[in-house]
Amino acid sequence: MSDSLERSTKINSLKEPVVKRLCEVLDKSSTKGWRKLGEIVANDRRFKVSSDDMEMCSLKVLELEGSPSLMLLRLMGERGCTTGHLMDYLQTLGNSEALQCLKPPALQILIQPQAVSIICGHNLRLSCHAVGKSPVQYQWFKSKEEVPNSFSPDLVISPVQMKDAGFYICRVNCGDAFEFSHWAQVDVLNVTLCYGQSYHSLDGRLKVVIQPQSQRLHVGEDLQLECGAVGRPIPRYQWHRNGVPIPNSTKRKLMIPHVMQEQQGRYRCEISSSSERMWTNEVDVVIDDIYAIGEGSNEFFLNSIPEQLYATDKVALLIGNLSYQNHPQLKAPMVDVYDLTNLLRQLNFKVVSLLDLTESEMRNAVDEFLLLLHKGVYGLLYYAGHGYENYGNSFMVPVDAPNPYRSANCLCVQSILKLMQEKETDLNVFLLDMCRKRNIHDDSTPNVVLRVTANIVFGYATCQDAEAFELSSTGFTNGVFVKFLKKRLLDDEKITVVLDRVAEDMGQFDATKGKQALEIRSSLSERRALTDPILPGDSADLAHAHSRQWAKAHELPESMCLNFDCGAQIKLGFAAEFSNVLVIYTHIVKKPTDMSFCQAHVTDFSQDLDVDPKLMNRETPEETGIYLLSSSLPQHCLYTRLSSLQKLREELVFTVCLQGTFTAMDDDHPIHWTKSVNIGKPLIARLDLHRAMRRNSCLQTCLMPHSPSHSPCHSPGPEHRHHLYHGSHQAQDYNRLSPQHRYLDIGEHLQGAVGGCGDIYYENLSQCRYDPPYTSGGLSSSPGRLSIPIETTDDINELQTVFINSLQLQPQ
Repeated sequence: MSDSLERSTKINSLKEPVVKRLCEVLDKSSTKGWRKLGEIVANDRRFKVSSDDMEMCSLKVLELEGSPSLMLLRLMGERGCTTGHLMDYLQTLGNSEALQCLKPPALQILIQPQAVSIICGHNLRLSCHAVGKSPVQYQWFKSKEEVPNSFSPDLVISPVQMKDAGFYICRVNCGDAFEFSHWAQVDVLNVTLCYGQSYHSLDGRLKVVIQPQSQRLHVGEDLQLECGAVGRPIPRYQWHRNGVPIPNSTKRKLMIPHVMQEQQGRYRCEISSSSERMWTNEVDVVIDDIYAIGEGSNEFFLNSIPEQLYATDKVALLIGNLSYQNHPQLKAPMVDVYDLTNLLRQLNFKVVSLLDLTESEMRNAVDEFLLLLHKGVYGLLYYAGHGYENYGNSFMVPVDAPNPYRSANCLCVQSILKLMQEKETDLNVFLLDMCRKRNIHDDSTPNVVLRVTANIVFGYATCQDAEAFELSSTGFTNGVFVKFLKKRLLDDEKITVVLDRVAEDMGQFDATKGKQALEIRSSLSERRALTDPILPGDSADLAHAHSRQWAKAHELPESMCLNFDCGAQIKLGFAAEFSNVLVIYTHIVKKPTDMSFCQAHVTDFSQDLDVDPKLMNRETPEETGIYLLSSSLPQHCLYTRLSSLQKLREELVFTVCLQGTFTAMDDDHPIHWTKSVNIGKPLIARLDLHRAMRRNSCLQTCLMPHSPSHSPCHSPGPEHRHHLYHGSHQAQDYNRLSPQHRYLDIGEHLQGAVGGCGDIYYENLSQCRYDPPYTSGGLSSSPGRLSIPIETTDDINELQTVFINSLQLQPQ
C-alpha cells in the first residue's frame, strides 16, 4: 500500500475523519496554518483563491464550531484541487503534522462494491477489496443479516433470484481495526430475454429490458407503470408525461393513486447512468370519466381529445461559437448550449449540440438538420455567438469568419427558415443569442421571401440594433438570455407565452436593464408548446429513416478492456460533453502483484483534431478542460478531451500506452507496452461535416452577393455578444463620434480584444489594446480599422452591487 492517499483523489472526496483531523491542525497553527496555506494556494492560478475568499474563510471563526480551514479546503475542492496538490502545498508550508493527517489508516478499502441492476437467473458478483498492515478478513451482510459463507472479497450469488434483491455491505477487519464498505443496491428484474440474446450482451452497458405498457383506466383507479434496465452502476429513473418530468417519480415503478382525467397522456421514462442516457417507449394512458362510459369507450386516445396538438417528431440543432479565429473570444455559448441540450432532451427533442463551427461546417450541419424536417415536425434552432442584422435579416458568424466579414461569410437565418418552411413543419422556433447591430460595411440587400405561414416563432436575445451580453464571472456562467430561458423552458405553455415570461424576467435584471431586452416575433396561430407529445404521423417511415441519420451524432464507442502481455488490464471509457466533444478516460483495472508502478495514457491522435498534448491524460477532468461533465465521470482515471470531432476525416485511431516498473528491476526506468485502438467515427464525426458542401441547399439560399473575392471590405464586421464587467467610472458620450458609437467605461479592468463595430468605448484608453478610429480629438488614425471596440474577458464576481451600479449608461 502507498504511504499516502491516492494523489488523484479530489479533496472533497476525503473521508470526514481525515478532513476533521487536518482542519484541527491547520486551525490551531498560527505560523503554518490555514492562512499561510491560502497564500500558497493563491499563487497557483489553477485554483484562484482570492483575497475575498480568504476573508470569507476568516469569518468562520465567528460561527459556533466554525472552521476557516474547512471553508478553505471546500473552496479548493470545488475548483478541482486534488490530494496530490494539497500534499505539495503542505510540504511547501512545512507542516509535517498536517501531512501526517493524509497518511493512510491501518486499513483502507480500495475497491467499493457497486450497485447493479441484473436479470433474474444470472450471476451476481459484488467486489470489495481492502489493504492493511496485516491480513484482511471480510464478512458480507444483506441489510442487517450476515450472508452465509461470504468471507472473500467477492460476493458471488449464482444464479441470483428475486429474493436476493436488496442492499448489501461488507465489513472488513484488519487486526483491531475495521471498516464498512459503501452500501450497494442490487435490483433483480424478472424478465425473459428475447431469443438469441444473452446476458453477456446486457452486461456493462445500459440496456432497457422492461418496457411500460399502455393502459386504459377509469377516474379514481390507480395507475401503475413499470420499466427496467440492467447495468452497472444501477440506473436512475425519471418518469415524464407529455414530455414534462413528473415530480418525485424516480423509481422503476410509477404509481399514481386515484387518477383524474387530467393525468391521462403520453408516458415514458428516462433511464440514465453515469455516462449513458436512454428512453423507454412512449405509451398512452387513457382515463375515462366513469359517468360517461358507454359503447365505443375503447376508441383510440386521440378520438377522446380531438383538439390535442402534437408533433410527429421534435428535432433541434444547437450551435455555440466561442473560439473565434479573428474576433473576440466568448465563454457563455458553451454553458448555454450544454444547459439547453439537457432541457430539450427532457422535452423529447432529438438534439445535436455543436461548438465552434466553421462556415462550411455550419452549412453542412444545417443540411443534416433539414433532412429530419417534414410535415408535423417541430424544428428548433438555437445559435449563440457573434452575429448581426441587416435589413431585417439575421446573420450567424462562423468561427473562421475573416476580419472583416460580410454576408457571404455568414449564414442567413431567414434563408434557413425558408428551407424549413418548404418542409411543411408544424413549428419553427429560432432562438438567436447574438447581437443585432447593423453591419454598416455590408451593403448587400438579401431578397429572402418567406411564405405566409402560421408556424414561426423568433426569440431574439436582444432588440434590433442592440447587443446581447454575457456575464463575466470567476466560473462558467450562462449568457443573460439563457440565464432566464432555462428557468422557463420546461413550462407546459404555448411557446410564445414561455418567451413572454422570459422577457419579463429579463426586464427585472438590474445588470442589463435598459441595455438588453428580449424581442419576440411570432406568426403562431395555434397553442403549440415545446411540451406537446410526439405521435406518429403519415410519414412515420420517412421520419424513422432520417432519425437514424441524426442519431448517429449521439452514438458513443463501446467501452472496452485492454489486456497487456505484462498481465495488466486497462479499461477505456467514453463520454460525450457535446455532439462534437468526446471524453476518453483510462483506468487500471488490474495490475500484476510484482508491478510497483503502473500507468496508462492515450496518445497519437489524428492531426485533424489539433489536440494539445499538455492537456491530455490529466488526473482531473478540469485540468483537461472538462468542466460541465466532470461530476458525472468516474473517479481515479486519466482524462483526455477531444473537441472538434466534425473535422475528423478518417476513423479515429489512437494508441494506448502502458508504462510500468517491477519491484525486481534494478533501475527505475519504466517498461512500455502499446496497443492501437480504432473506435471508428464517434458522435458527429459520422456525419462528415468537414466535406465540401455537396447538397448546396443551404449554400445556395444563404449566399449573398458581393463575396469577398469580388467586393473587398475595408472595415471590421459588426460587434457581437458583449461581456458585462465591473467598472468604476460613469459612461461618457463622446460627441465627436457618430451617434451609433457610444461607449461604456469599465475603469481599470481592461485587457482589450479587437472586434467589430464599436458600441462600447473606454475612457481610459491607455489601459487597453485599442486602435483609435479618428484623428480628431487627439486620436490618431488607423487606416482600415474603423470603429474598433474594446472587449475584455477578465473574470469578476457576478452581480456584486458595485458591478451592477457601474453599468448605468448615460441617456442617448
